[in-house]
Amino acid sequence: MSAQNSLVMLARGGYAARGVLYLIIGIFALLAAQDSTKPKDSHKSLEALLSQPFGYFLIGVVVAGLLSFASWRMLQATRDVDHHGKELKGLVIRTGLFAGGVVNGALAFFALGLLISGIKSSGNSGGQAKDWLSHLLSSEHSNMLVYLIALIPLGVGIAHIIKGWKASFEKYFEADEDVMRYVRPVSRFGLIARGVVFLEIAVLLAISGSTYQAMDPPGMKEALDALQNLPAGWLLLMVMALGLIAFSAYSFSEAFWRKINMDVPGVART
Repeated sequence: MSAQNSLVMLARGGYAARGVLYLIIGIFALLAAQDSTKPKDSHKSLEALLSQPFGYFLIGVVVAGLLSFASWRMLQATRDVDHHGKELKGLVIRTGLFAGGVVNGALAFFALGLLISGIKSSGNSGGQAKDWLSHLLSSEHSNMLVYLIALIPLGVGIAHIIKGWKASFEKYFEADEDVMRYVRPVSRFGLIARGVVFLEIAVLLAISGSTYQAMDPPGMKEALDALQNLPAGWLLLMVMALGLIAFSAYSFSEAFWRKINMDVPGVART
């Protein structure tokens, strides 16, 4: 198999793995809207997946997919395979892609820890991470650090909402109109829903920064919990859950139909 074909498979497998994760998160959020359980974030969803029959095999597949997706994001950021350019807008997009690679890589290693050590051991390592985070957020001017960190989900959220509203993702798809007629509305809904969740995370981070106290940083679970606690929260949570499932469908669509440009220096084209 050529290097180019290997990279294409790596990218498509990564998009599929992201689809699996968001499908699980969306299903849990949907169940929470019906008072069956509480929303779960990416880490809790991986732990829940591990508890299922063939869980270790499924987690292994997800680990491989997440590592592939992280590698693809790094390739997009460093080699600019999607041709975003070196202007300010392009650099901002590529920085976001790089950050996405880091986050997905970290999530992959968390899942790998579940495979190697089991959930109990993983929980211990998570406690060490919390101790480190508590020390960091207890330092002087730590609230300013939280404000700066909040800019990341804020930027991601705004970018997703704009991308979904303008349907700018279409230029990266290689699918005929019969396919896009279904993919387009689902993808727009999913992108906007994910954007809203990231905006919530940014707001929650900003609130934690203003209170200046050491705490675990809020994530997707906290954002969904906040929705659930609002008036008619079950309805808002249900809409958001459907949106995350739609984002999962968007990820699977990318796995099938996204253009995977391989105009990369040092990689031979077929």
